[in-house]
Amino acid sequence: MLLVAPTRAAALVRTATPLRAAAADAVPLPPASPDVAAFRLSPALLAPGTLRGLADPTVELVLPDVPQPTRDVPPLAAAALALAKLARLLPAVVAAPARESPDLDLLAAGAADVLAYPAGVAASLRPVAEAAVPLEGAPDTRLVAFRAADGGVEHLAVLVGRPEDLALSGKVPLVRLHSECFTGDLLGSLRCDCGAQLRGAIRRMEEEGAGVLLYLAQEGRGIGLVNKLRAYRLQDGGLDTLDANRALGWSADERNFWVAAAMLEHLGVPRVRLLTNNPNKLAGLAACGIRVEGREAHAFAPNGVNDGYLETKARRFGHLLA
Repeated sequence: MLLVAPTRAAALVRTATPLRAAAADAVPLPPASPDVAAFRLSPALLAPGTLRGLADPTVELVLPDVPQPTRDVPPLAAAALALAKLARLLPAVVAAPARESPDLDLLAAGAADVLAYPAGVAASLRPVAEAAVPLEGAPDTRLVAFRAADGGVEHLAVLVGRPEDLALSGKVPLVRLHSECFTGDLLGSLRCDCGAQLRGAIRRMEEEGAGVLLYLAQEGRGIGLVNKLRAYRLQDGGLDTLDANRALGWSADERNFWVAAAMLEHLGVPRVRLLTNNPNKLAGLAACGIRVEGREAHAFAPNGVNDGYLETKARRFGHLLA
């Protein structure tokens, strides 16, 4: 069967694209959860080219208005979707039923374990390396690398000055949670304001004498670089940032704050002044046990290319850019 995110399921049935021809051979399998739609495919649809077409998130489509689920998602369906996201397999997954057999050597994961994975990874984070890395404009800077027990991606803490000493003296250091952005941070992309926010945060911390910038491996609001590039193509076709993510089968924002909270705890920084325009970061970090003593505004003027991106952040994500 083919598991697709809800927007892709709608596209499978509704759009005037090659998907429509395939829809006649795709029979919905009840019950359909709010998050995953299942279709049994006829043999004619199992050709690799056809499957790639069904999974292509950049085909021309009219994004339907998919309401948020109003009932609990069955744990198995939620776990299947979470596993597909962890494997970066959205917007579609070809799945086959696995039957117990002595000839099959399968690795099984329970639904509860899959759903608990993000929190477990954060809880197992440990600092694994530290070094002085003088930066242009902030010479007294150190990098601390954090890694989880599963040996996955590393997250970095950029320590300007001695923020841990501020915390010990009862003062509240300036902190920024910055999700990595290859295109903006490294290449200087004009499509976003990430590079300006990164360099502006370090500059602000140097002016104050100390601060912590957590550089989190959560590219594209947690969907990864490849899917961010796919989202860019959808945005070039008329969708905004939020709807492009939804068209790919992701939520508007897939990031979590457990990782940031765990890193701050290891650094000895339980209280922060958060440098952000995103109210969700304030609430999310507080919910993870970090005391957020205040918000420091961190907005940068549009550059003529990212005007629509910033407008969407304010209008649909609630960012405080005014």
